[in-house]
Amino acid sequence: METQNTSTTTRKEVIDISDEQDRNYWAARLGVSSEKLKSTIRAIHSMEFSKLNDFLRMEKIKSASTYQRFANS
Repeated sequence: METQNTSTTTRKEVIDISDEQDRNYWAARLGVSSEKLKSTIRAIHSMEFSKLNDFLRMEKIKSASTYQRFANS
């Protein structure tokens, strides 16, 4: 039997949005509204903090005017 050593740095943080207080905590941690958090989870089909954070960061970059100018050239 193989054992897995999981350090705290590699442990996945899974977001629980069933409780309003938890949802508000995670939304604040990600810098979005609770509605945006729920819609992002639906969009990427994941509740993993790192995936949500990456998606939201890329979405913010894409919405920046510099990116839009580059993409439209």
